[in-house]
Amino acid sequence: MTHTSPLTLTERRGEDEAMTAAERAALVAGRIIFGGYFVYSGMRHFVDREMLIGYAKNKGVRWPELAVLGTGAMLIAGGLSMLTGVKPKVGAGLITGFLAGATPQMHDYWNATNQMQRMNDRVNFTKNLALIGGAAFAAAAHEKWPLRLAS
Repeated sequence: MTHTSPLTLTERRGEDEAMTAAERAALVAGRIIFGGYFVYSGMRHFVDREMLIGYAKNKGVRWPELAVLGTGAMLIAGGLSMLTGVKPKVGAGLITGFLAGATPQMHDYWNATNQMQRMNDRVNFTKNLALIGGAAFAAAAHEKWPLRLAS
């Protein structure tokens, strides 16, 4: 049995041929949808800040104004990273940091006494877990994404 060193697909076929056109299109579409979602959500933190600050106060968040504005900035930066392909591991980290911190406090369905609120929080809690999974995929992907802005 001959031992050969494991090579990535990129190393075997060359950087430019690493992805098919369909794979590139799927990655770009995913970046637009995933990154755009977080840019939009981050912008809502600024546009709807008074409402979100009130919601954060209601959920017992310390320094709710700072939390809302700071997490809004994290979401915008992380989303732009996904959209542009610039430093996607950093962007995925920002997104994951936000979701990991906010999800259990803001969507604590296990504490809700109203059934409608419990259902709403459970849906958002599990959605955020799936988004953490998406960020993990982005963090695991090769840094040099096709059609990225220069980094």
